[in-house]
Amino acid sequence: MLKKRIIITLTFLDGILYRTKYFKPDYRYTKNFIDFWSIDELILIDISKKKFSDSFMKIINYFCANCFVPLTVGGGIKTIDDADLYFKNGADKVLLGTNAIYQNNLIKDIKDKYGVQAIIQSIDCKKKNYRKIYTVMSNSGETDLEIDPIEFGKISLENGIGEILINNIDNDGSLLGFDTNLISMISKYLKCPIIALGGGGNWDHFLDVFTKTDISAVSSQNIFHFTEESVRSLKIYLETNNIDVRK
Repeated sequence: MLKKRIIITLTFLDGILYRTKYFKPDYRYTKNFIDFWSIDELILIDISKKKFSDSFMKIINYFCANCFVPLTVGGGIKTIDDADLYFKNGADKVLLGTNAIYQNNLIKDIKDKYGVQAIIQSIDCKKKNYRKIYTVMSNSGETDLEIDPIEFGKISLENGIGEILINNIDNDGSLLGFDTNLISMISKYLKCPIIALGGGGNWDHFLDVFTKTDISAVSSQNIFHFTEESVRSLKIYLETNNIDVRK
């Protein structure tokens, strides 16, 4: 069985690192807080209106030079040329949004050039009317696509993505725990590596999602802003509770 991974996701608005809450920039930070030596992977997302700016390319270059783990980059990818730009600046993988199902051959073009392992599909969800029915959202959580996340994931897998990042927008930045119901549902029906994101506020939340769902990785951002705890201390906690994590 593959060891579980701990990933940090960072969001940048006009070249500045921000904490997010419900998919909105919430608080400004510096990029120097990261425990480079303990994370397994790093995800960088550009949430600026103007994508592919020189300032964001410099950010990718910075992390590529200083953080020796797989680097995923996302934000605004609509064409193979967009993906090429991220890869040329140091990305090992790209993170795709809902453009992937509307842009003909986008996933296929990236897969043919870089391989299945280089594509992560983000599925951003919300509950509809506070029921147990989820819907896929786009446009930073503003637009309801009225697509079931499982169906969205199946289409993405058929098109050739290698991994899925699942996030409940209502949990983003809450520090109240991951949506284990959503994550469990996704991991049950979509047979690929799954990354859970959104809601981690203490180590028990990470343990809970690994224990209750069949996922390969958990990603967080805000907990490492709010506490002085390191990624390494999280891994030690998980290990003592019988979760096999990467060293």
